Amino acid sequence: MTPLTTDGPKSSLRAKVRQLRQSFLDRLPQMAASGRTLSASLAVSSDALDEVHRIFHTIKGTGASFGFEEISFQAGIGQAVITAFRDGGGPLSDAGRIADELIALFDRIELLAAETILANAESGDAQTLAAVGGSHPGMSHGKRIFLCDDDDLAGQQIAAQLVCFGYEVVSFADTGALRAAVIVKTPDAVIMDIMFPNGMNAGTEIIESMRRELPSPPPVVFLSARKDFEARLRAVKAGGQAYFTKPVKATELVETLDVLTDREKPEPYRVLVVDDEPEVAQYHGLILSEAGMTVRLLHEPSSILSVLAEFRPDLVLMDMYMPVCSGRDLAQIIRQIPDFLSLPIVFLSNETNKVMQVSALKVGAEGFLTKPIQPDDLISAVAVRAERMRTLRSLMVRDGLTGLFNHTFLSQYLSATLATAARESRKVSLAMLDIDHFKEINDSFGHPAGDQVLVALSRLLQQRLRHSDLVGRYGGEEFAVIMQDTGPAEARTIIDGLREDFGRLSFQAGEQGFSCTFSAGIAGFPAVPSDHLMETADQALYRAKRSGRNRVCEGYAGDGDPGGVPSGERMAPAAPSVAVGRREDIGHG
Repeated sequence: MTPLTTDGPKSSLRAKVRQLRQSFLDRLPQMAASGRTLSASLAVSSDALDEVHRIFHTIKGTGASFGFEEISFQAGIGQAVITAFRDGGGPLSDAGRIADELIALFDRIELLAAETILANAESGDAQTLAAVGGSHPGMSHGKRIFLCDDDDLAGQQIAAQLVCFGYEVVSFADTGALRAAVIVKTPDAVIMDIMFPNGMNAGTEIIESMRRELPSPPPVVFLSARKDFEARLRAVKAGGQAYFTKPVKATELVETLDVLTDREKPEPYRVLVVDDEPEVAQYHGLILSEAGMTVRLLHEPSSILSVLAEFRPDLVLMDMYMPVCSGRDLAQIIRQIPDFLSLPIVFLSNETNKVMQVSALKVGAEGFLTKPIQPDDLISAVAVRAERMRTLRSLMVRDGLTGLFNHTFLSQYLSATLATAARESRKVSLAMLDIDHFKEINDSFGHPAGDQVLVALSRLLQQRLRHSDLVGRYGGEEFAVIMQDTGPAEARTIIDGLREDFGRLSFQAGEQGFSCTFSAGIAGFPAVPSDHLMETADQALYRAKRSGRNRVCEGYAGDGDPGGVPSGERMAPAAPSVAVGRREDIGHG
């Protein structure tokens, strides 16, 4: 135990708290060992149950007080498991199974304590529970998934895949332990097997029970070796939002979890209201603002061009009759600008003459609404057209397979970002990534397998990078990442961590499994001039390929010469599980 000391009047409160926190961490292995010994005895006698509960209670309370949330959370699960066993009047035959769950929880608590002590030693500060593996500043914390599967190996494989995509996974081998844990703290989602030793449908039955007990049950994804109609029907009736048969493809599971756990609210529609009558414009603007839209009012049509360029609306709502410039004339001006050719324009006017309305639509308007209009009708008409505009805009700038930004948009965004960075003296890093041996993957396993790899890498990049980092598919198996306010050394560390995690993913092609890797090149502005940034990053990528692939190289100003030490040399390339020939012409393969 670490002694509690003071330095007299100079001793700070923070130092004392640090000592107390460290003392608690030092005691945890002994407490966990006692808990394991007592839990093991539960298989023959339940006399030790109260003492095990007390240990969990102590760990939970003290851990929470010192900010060790994960340690406290695991102890809370232990308490809940014991409480559920007591309340259910569990038979002695179940005690052995409960003992295994409790021992596993004590193991997990001891591991967390060791990881925290190590992280504190490296950072020199015990104020926070450091995340193992690190993260990019600004990244969101992983979403918590509860995985319940009595097949330990299958569960570990699924958990390892999900962790690579940024999810935090807590595994359970028993439905009772899962139920107790959900009561303590609701996860973002539950992945549930269907068959357990206690019943062919035990998984669906426990989920049905939880849905009756919880006011806001988490979304559930079922996994099973069963492919029969009855299993699928039971899963649907239990409230399952998805069903996968084993072995599950990680990319498909992650895609489903992304949808089910998405907490982000869509960006509000942006609407420009053009009307020469301020009161009328304010009234319609207020209705749309109350519906959650971002509204800009414009009373002077002559300012429309600058406002469009700066505000970038999803829709323009304008009066048809205005002095100096009519709505029809203004619509024609807008349509003559290529960037706004597809921008929805909706007329809102007192005009009831159908001929005049049709005439107005001929200049390229999306619709004609007649004043006065009911608020709900206005909101609906605007929202439908604005959403259509967003969908169209997305199709124009995104890649169809991966959903990432396409080559054209990437190039435009990079130019704009570098121009801003030059004006404001900010850093920008560009990373070019290329999947190793991608042609061989397609040849060996088929193009659907290759598509699976492309989607997996795109999702890994989207999940693990910041929202401010722009990710795009540059072409074929090549990807680009634009990282603002990030130097090349930091960018290289981040991309290298993603490289390691990508190499841990496993892919399925029929009955065959395989893995693959990527290589990357990094270049940073202002160390590298803006007009050479892309070329420099590409040269660094080429050098990574030439040096053996599965590594990250940094490029420097005036590159073309080999320079920059490749990272990842200690990791052997994780080539596909079939023999892959190495081409003489390395290129970007």
